[in-house]
Amino acid sequence: MIAAVIHIGIDDTDLPGTPGTNQLARRFAAALPPGLTLVVALRHQLLFDSRIPYTTKNGCASLLVRGGSGQTARLLPILQRELRAWYQPGSDPGLCVAEEVAPVIVEFGRRCQREIVSREDARLLARKHRVHLEGFGGTEDGVIGALAGVGLLAGGDDGRVVHRNGWQWPDPVSGWLPVAEVLRRGVDEVRDAAGAAVREGEIDIGKHLRPSYRNRRVVLFVELMDDGGAGGRWRALKLP
Repeated sequence: MIAAVIHIGIDDTDLPGTPGTNQLARRFAAALPPGLTLVVALRHQLLFDSRIPYTTKNGCASLLVRGGSGQTARLLPILQRELRAWYQPGSDPGLCVAEEVAPVIVEFGRRCQREIVSREDARLLARKHRVHLEGFGGTEDGVIGALAGVGLLAGGDDGRVVHRNGWQWPDPVSGWLPVAEVLRRGVDEVRDAAGAAVREGEIDIGKHLRPSYRNRRVVLFVELMDDGGAGGRWRALKLP
């Protein structure tokens, strides 16, 4: 039996010079009550357009949480409390929480990556499909990215991993790691740009380990720097 999951989306929670939405996602993960477990926290790239207000590059965040069915009512007040404590005056936060995610919401997330959508679009869709969506201040534009984050997470084929169970923050792991160590840190697969599996060698992960979420799996994409030594030396590719 597959355990039920909860999809969480957040957006527009910060201002220049303040901690970003990815850090709020980690705070949410730390606040999960007993019986609920983080599967993955992701950062998604939405449409990068000068007509859209954003802090840095118009990204939103999502979390996939595993637990028993019907746990949203228990979890929601905790997330609301954490978001209110985090709130930066002048920001426009949005929060979305859903257990079941309709295909049309997945498509909404993809739309937000290629075109401008409105708060009204997001709210109408959430009401129609009984998805919890709320704003916490300012223009409440964050409801757009929050719903998009839930849709992209549920689609299972988008995003960069910013947190998993057992990862520290700040994460002290950087630079060169053996492929085996990368896999031990919660990466399901290491693949080159052509999609071939990489099972040996060393990888320069850079400042942080930032794999991608593809086909509902955590995948680190790499490129070959040189083929000297067993398995070669690889560089991590940080994809959206």
